[in-house]
Amino acid sequence: MDATMWMHHPRTAKMKEFLSDSHRFGHLKSVHSTFAYLGDTEFLKNDIRVKADLDALGALGDAGWYSIRAILWITDYELPKTVTALRDPELNEAGVILSCGASLSWKDGRIATFYCSFLTNMAMDIVASGSKGNLRVHDFVIPFQENVAPFYTVEDSRFGELATAIHPVPSEQQVGTDLPQEALMVKEFSNLVGSIKGKGSKPDKKWPTISRKTQLVVDAVKASIEKGFETVEVIY
Repeated sequence: MDATMWMHHPRTAKMKEFLSDSHRFGHLKSVHSTFAYLGDTEFLKNDIRVKADLDALGALGDAGWYSIRAILWITDYELPKTVTALRDPELNEAGVILSCGASLSWKDGRIATFYCSFLTNMAMDIVASGSKGNLRVHDFVIPFQENVAPFYTVEDSRFGELATAIHPVPSEQQVGTDLPQEALMVKEFSNLVGSIKGKGSKPDKKWPTISRKTQLVVDAVKASIEKGFETVEVIY
């Protein structure tokens, strides 16, 4: 299991309920995700995530992983057909990515974009747009509060009279939790280990499968950058 902790927050399951509702959300059309934070001088100089011989994927492999996972989670882990990195990523002197973005495309016309950075004020956003509704969350990686996490939904949006307003106003959904998502992640991992050691169960293939798919997209973005921002086909 990878340590993508937000996957284990009860909010994640509640958001999925909305995204899976064909009457409220409809068909997925687009996703945009951002995870960025501002590294200080010490971080940008000495952290393993900016060292070419330690973690050469930089912001893409760290912050970008979370945004790519969010996109795949929303698409039920259906890999995109193609990935195209956006031009002019920011690199350090060692050539490690400090910020970058990319677009992802599926055969049926769905699209997604993401941005990740070590050079930007903290942002942890997902915006998913469907044919009937939208979902927004502003702290998907680490909730602003430990015991409660919100997300926002809206359905059947339309212009008001004279187009001076938009109706309806998005609804805030609050999801509480007794344990932080990190503890819930460790609990899930422990349960998986316990079922194998104590009950003779076979390893759950869910987590390694979605980890591999996430890494495939990360690798495709890196390949697109290295090939001069060419479109790269994602092959599973």
